[in-house]
Amino acid sequence: MPQTLNMDLFFREEGKDNKEKVVIIHGLYGSSDNWLTVGKKLGLTHHVYMLDQRNHGRSPKSNEHSYELMKEDLANFFEKQNVDKATVVGHSMGGKTAMYFATEYPEKVNKLVVVDIAPKNYFQLEEKSQYYLHKNILESLIEIELTDFQSREEIADALRLKIDGEALIQFLLKNVYRDKETKQFACRVNASVIYDFLDEIISGVDYRWFEDRLPIFNYPVLFIKGEKSNYISETDIPKIKEIYPEANIENIPGAGHWLHAEQAQLFMDALKKFV
Repeated sequence: MPQTLNMDLFFREEGKDNKEKVVIIHGLYGSSDNWLTVGKKLGLTHHVYMLDQRNHGRSPKSNEHSYELMKEDLANFFEKQNVDKATVVGHSMGGKTAMYFATEYPEKVNKLVVVDIAPKNYFQLEEKSQYYLHKNILESLIEIELTDFQSREEIADALRLKIDGEALIQFLLKNVYRDKETKQFACRVNASVIYDFLDEIISGVDYRWFEDRLPIFNYPVLFIKGEKSNYISETDIPKIKEIYPEANIENIPGAGHWLHAEQAQLFMDALKKFV
C-alpha cells in the first residue's frame, strides 16, 4: 500500500452556522462516531468538526502511521476546509497529535484541549505496560480479518479470550463491520500498520519534542484527566507545567481513560466552561 501524505480525512460536522470553530481528534481505535454526542452539544454554540484520523474509521488507510503524518493530515484538513483558526480538542493519541499540531501551527490554534494524555514516553517494557496492552489488542483485531467469523458475538467471545474488560471489548467492536463485497467481517482500524508503528504511537510527542520551544504561551491550554486513569499521573504535572506554564488541569471524578463516555456530563461541563 503506497504512503499517503496529506490525505483527505473523513469528518462529521455539527453547528455549521456558528462562527467559532472546534476540531475534535479521537484516540487510538476511535473514530468521529465516538464524539457525536459531544459534537452535537458543542454544535449548539460552535461549528464542530469531528475527524477520523488516518488508518481509523472511514478515513483512508496508509502504510505509515506517525505523529508527523497525523499532524500534517490535520494541517491539510484546516487548509481544505478553510479553517483559519480553531479550538483543537484531542483525546489520547489524538491529544498528542493536537499538541504537536499546535506547536507547529500556533497561529491556527485558538485554544488547546488535551484529553487524558501527557506529553511523555509511555514505552515501558513491563508485563502490564501500555505497549503490551496495545500489542495484545492489535493482535486481536488483526485476527478478526484472518478468521471467518459468522457473527459479532463470535468476535466478542474471541476478544474476551485475550482482552480484559467488557467496556473495552464493546468499544473495539464499534470498529467491526461486514464488508459488502466479501461478506466477511472486517475492522475499520488498520491494525497491521498500527502494530508496525506501535513504538512511535506509545513513545512519540514526549517532553523532549518541546524542549526547543519552552515555554509555550501562544494559546490557552486545558488538560482533562480521568480520576481513575493512569495516563496523566501526579508526576507528569510538573513537566506539563514546564511546557505550558498557564495550563489548567481538570480532574473528572469517577472516570477512566474514556472519560467523555464514562462521565459525559462532567466532561461536557469542563469542556464547555473552557471552550
